[in-house]
Amino acid sequence: MPEIPKIPDAPEARIRLKRAYRAVRVSDGTRVLVDRLWPRGIAKERLRLHLWMKEIAPSTDLRRQVHAGDLTWPEFQQRYRQELSGKDALLRQLAGFAQDGIVTLVYGAKDEAQNHAIVLRDYLQDYMAQTRGKPDASASKPQPEAPI
Repeated sequence: MPEIPKIPDAPEARIRLKRAYRAVRVSDGTRVLVDRLWPRGIAKERLRLHLWMKEIAPSTDLRRQVHAGDLTWPEFQQRYRQELSGKDALLRQLAGFAQDGIVTLVYGAKDEAQNHAIVLRDYLQDYMAQTRGKPDASASKPQPEAPI
């Protein structure tokens, strides 16, 4: 059996990204799909997710603007970060997973260099760094469900 890598000490470093079409690994830890739409052509069993967090994905309007080419990458990042600023409960839930181990944000986008999961990871890392040590930052540590 392959050795599981050591979990980084800093919770922010425990957040990983993985395209939905890549192989599932034990080292992925808690797997959370962060897309509003299910990735095309993938069976539920193949993804082996603990959670599908549709609500943390970019809004339908923002997603449509990106796909239409109406926004530059910096504009998209700014708009999505604004949307994320109103999703504290979801961010707390993801932060709780990272407090306990590795969390992998699973996404379906083809572009692995510029996609919403990167923006979400960076925002979540900043969020965790700002809330570290505050009483409510890890008030309710959610348990991931069994893989769906």
